[in-house]
Amino acid sequence: MATFDELKNELFYKPKHAVNVITESEVTKADAFCEGYKQFLNGAKTEREATEIVKNDAINRGFEEFDPYKQYKAGDKVYYVNRDKSIILAVIGKKGLNEGVKIAAAHIDSPRLDLKPNPLYESDELALFKTHYYGGIKKYQWVAIPLALHGVVVKADGSKVTVKIGEEEGEPRFVISDILPHLGAEQGKRTLSEGIQGEELNVIVGSRPFRNDEGSELVKLNILKLLNEKYGIKEADFLSAELEVVPAFKADDIGFDRGLIGSYGHDDRVCAYPAAMAAFDTENPDYTVITVLTDKEETGSDGNTGLQSSYLKYFIAYLAKANGLDVFEVLSKSECLSADVNSAYDPTFNSVFEKNNTSYLNKGVVITKYTGSRGKGGTSDASAEYMGKIRRMLDEDGIVWQIGELGKVDAGGGGTVAKYIANLDVDVVDLGVPVLSMHAPYEVVSKLDVYMAYRAFCKFFKQ
Repeated sequence: MATFDELKNELFYKPKHAVNVITESEVTKADAFCEGYKQFLNGAKTEREATEIVKNDAINRGFEEFDPYKQYKAGDKVYYVNRDKSIILAVIGKKGLNEGVKIAAAHIDSPRLDLKPNPLYESDELALFKTHYYGGIKKYQWVAIPLALHGVVVKADGSKVTVKIGEEEGEPRFVISDILPHLGAEQGKRTLSEGIQGEELNVIVGSRPFRNDEGSELVKLNILKLLNEKYGIKEADFLSAELEVVPAFKADDIGFDRGLIGSYGHDDRVCAYPAAMAAFDTENPDYTVITVLTDKEETGSDGNTGLQSSYLKYFIAYLAKANGLDVFEVLSKSECLSADVNSAYDPTFNSVFEKNNTSYLNKGVVITKYTGSRGKGGTSDASAEYMGKIRRMLDEDGIVWQIGELGKVDAGGGGTVAKYIANLDVDVVDLGVPVLSMHAPYEVVSKLDVYMAYRAFCKFFKQ
């Protein structure tokens, strides 16, 4: 007869720390893999930058630009860039498209501050930018930290200028001021969510006037002079610009043991990078594999670079047409891992988590059966059959994984791109990396979890 401990081990479910499951050599591989990920984080702070980095890497690895009117053969590798803000990678499989494709879908936009269309103004001899926050942020977290400016400006003649300032050593940075505690009594009466208001997220960009004599807006004029000298732009060119204010932090190892990574933009580049690397490392798969790195998830996936648009569907439709198929014949047989993050359990703020159904740092990649909020509003809910299939896939390859929800039922919630892909009649479930301090300017993830995500996407593509 089995002992009590034997029965517990056999019958109970309890996720384990990855260090206690994988070998020391796997830990070493995880640490090495994350060095590349940290470089990616430092270079890809916007969706445009992430797209450019992945595109260049794809070209260097033998991917060719997608031709919608070409019929591809097994083993061919292609990429498709959508308006410089999203990218699709595909490796053509040996099986016919009528048997479906394997999709990994991650997003490469992150919460940030966007400049308003007419952002530059002067107030009391300081030059500032007006901003409009993008995605779900805690506004008070964005004050009194070093900031950088990234993006593009399209000038009146149609030429495009790339802007990136505040990242390199010796470059100027920017900041949003906060009131000193000595004078902050009135601010202290506000609720935490109102401690800093949207119209107070004004970025200081200069303080020296154009010249010493008296006059209005001389600091603003000096800033415009400097921008004109460096980039050739005028104030009106802001009207046709996409400029984003992001933290100037670099990715760092966290903790004495260096087991964690602190950085801006883990959500969702922590899944985008492993999904892209898995596509790069896939050779001659049975099924055609597709990694889509998309934009606009943080604001609802709207717009022509978000997954509520049809660019992914059209891409697959072109592949289908070249093989004499309708797109629905491909999609209805397809499977997807929605590569998105979940919230990691935080012992300091444990009251919002339900411990049996939350994800933890270092316990592997997290499967999220459904997202949405409260009564499962706005979610796709993976079927038991598909959950069982993904569970077996991970177990067969020794990939450390766990299950998770986004906090307690009535605590709030959130969404991913899973429902938009499910709407295409594709089996889909969320699989990604737990994140501590999600949506903060400096988030934290586990290196072991990042590596398990990479292994999961590789296995998914090769099964």
